[in-house]
Amino acid sequence: MWLRMCRSLPGVGHTPPLLPSPQGSVGVTCRSGNHLRCWHACHAPQRPLQLQSHFPQQENSVDSPKNGSGKHWHVEEYFLPRMLQAVTEQESVPFGDGVLSTNDTCIGSEICAELWNPRSPHVNMGLDGVEIFTNSSASHHQLRKADHRVSLVKSATIKSGGIYMLANQKGCDGDRLYYDGCAMIAVNGDIIAQGMQFSLDDVDVITATLDLEDVRSYRGGICHPHVEYECKPVHRLKVNFSLSDAQDIYLPSHEPIEWRFHTAEEEISLGPACWLWDYLRRSGQAGFLLPLSGGVDSSSTACIVYSMCHLICEAVRNDNIQVLSDVQQVVTDVTYTPEDPRELCGRLFTTCYMASENSSQDTCARAKELAAQIGSTHINLNIEMAVKGILGIFSVVTGKWPQFRANGGSTRENLALQNVQARIRMVLAYLFAQLSLWARGKPGGLLVLGSANVDESLTGYFTKYDCSSADINPIGGVSKTDLKSFLLYCVDRFQLTALRSVMAAPPTAELEPLSNGQVSQTDEADMGMTYSELSVIGRLRKIYMCGPYSMFCKLIHMWRDAMSPSEVATKVKRFFRMYSVNRHKMTTVTPAYHAENYSPDDNRFDLRPFLYNTSWSLQFRCIDSQVCEVEAEKGASN
Repeated sequence: MWLRMCRSLPGVGHTPPLLPSPQGSVGVTCRSGNHLRCWHACHAPQRPLQLQSHFPQQENSVDSPKNGSGKHWHVEEYFLPRMLQAVTEQESVPFGDGVLSTNDTCIGSEICAELWNPRSPHVNMGLDGVEIFTNSSASHHQLRKADHRVSLVKSATIKSGGIYMLANQKGCDGDRLYYDGCAMIAVNGDIIAQGMQFSLDDVDVITATLDLEDVRSYRGGICHPHVEYECKPVHRLKVNFSLSDAQDIYLPSHEPIEWRFHTAEEEISLGPACWLWDYLRRSGQAGFLLPLSGGVDSSSTACIVYSMCHLICEAVRNDNIQVLSDVQQVVTDVTYTPEDPRELCGRLFTTCYMASENSSQDTCARAKELAAQIGSTHINLNIEMAVKGILGIFSVVTGKWPQFRANGGSTRENLALQNVQARIRMVLAYLFAQLSLWARGKPGGLLVLGSANVDESLTGYFTKYDCSSADINPIGGVSKTDLKSFLLYCVDRFQLTALRSVMAAPPTAELEPLSNGQVSQTDEADMGMTYSELSVIGRLRKIYMCGPYSMFCKLIHMWRDAMSPSEVATKVKRFFRMYSVNRHKMTTVTPAYHAENYSPDDNRFDLRPFLYNTSWSLQFRCIDSQVCEVEAEKGASN
């Protein structure tokens, strides 16, 4: 038997596993069906011009139960729409939970969500004799997720044997998710074929030749007659069809492969880069513009764009006609063939350093050096004239001129002056994105890239409508800790030595006056905690759903060797005050690449309120009480 697996075209849906044989082929298509007033996401096994059945699969909470009656492993009659009747010459097909029984084997299917379910359909199907499982999946990329995906596919057949074929979507559907492919074929708990996880190819094909008798021998060897199994019979749709040739005397033996997992740094380099390219080629724009400050976040975004240019050149060298056509359309030159990533970066990528009177020469030099090494078109400008103009309007109207705290101003004045600078940078970023190519005599506009990391988004440590407001943000789901590791990886991978000085510098917004020419403001001092601490707190808040008190109880255990309970209490309270005060900023957050489960969802997906009671009076009282008890116990023991 020959098994072939494909992955899907970007944005088109799932391309299912295909099982050719000497008698033709059978595939499993994904479609929606309306049955008994409910819409169902279905797998439809079919042969050319003949629909075998409609097996509904529940994908999420808004879908209906698996069939109209709500019963599992139940099949009803489904009357086809007239357009399908004309094509298939059938009036109806079986509808419900069922499998295909061929002359030589039995084939079942499930979807991605069911593979992750504790009561996956393949368990019951395997106990009832199904030998081949197909999964037309749409599993999006997350950092460090591939290991879980592979483990689930292996465990699906290691207990009761069988062949598992996972096909996964590629590309993006125009939102925050990127589908990373990573197709695979497993037999009896062994991975025997692996597809590419990140590539610019629209379709990836992997093949394997397997012997069905290996499955039967495996099942016979692990049979335990004294163990009682609860198995519900699965409805079988019998078809006069064979996947194998009875006359074939060649009996292949499968060879397990060692799965090569990407590191987190490689995933950050490849996943968001593929996502950016898919977005760019479908948007009709001519490239990207990034406000490059010389810090870790904006430098990480720049490196991801540079990685994208590497992927494009590599795809063109591998004769990918579609990528070549797309890049020629983006640069509006049908004769252009990209060969050098730096040269391509100069065509697609514009970076802009926007200095103010509070900017240091160090950050300006770091931005300029990095831009030169990646080859971007770099602009160096000063926003001080615009800042003075805005403040001049305010002064004419009110007769007041606000001052920084360092010059005797109040906290409110100090914050307002910082926000003016940040928001002017956003306005200028969009102005240059729209007109910089026009000024150079080239057609098209640029997409503005944001560079706020996931930790800053969760705490709201950014100005609303500043440079964090952009068209898309490739690092909005990545923590500062991971970004630093990613930059270290880029130093070796792309020989970007300018990143060493970027990583050595303290993170700063440079919005307050310098002290003797040196930075006087740092991000971690403003937030009252380090980025490493903030990353831990963010995961506890978003993934583990911790409120102030439960987070405090976890952290006094996790950080017991590093700080006292009162210090932990201070950091937890500060985080939740910042979180609640700045929660409204999440309603306008830039769409970002989804890389973590604790990524800040935008207002379409996150239904939590954005107006909180910032005092947290009950929770903070409980924390204070617990601190007193712990310190009293510690004092008594001493």
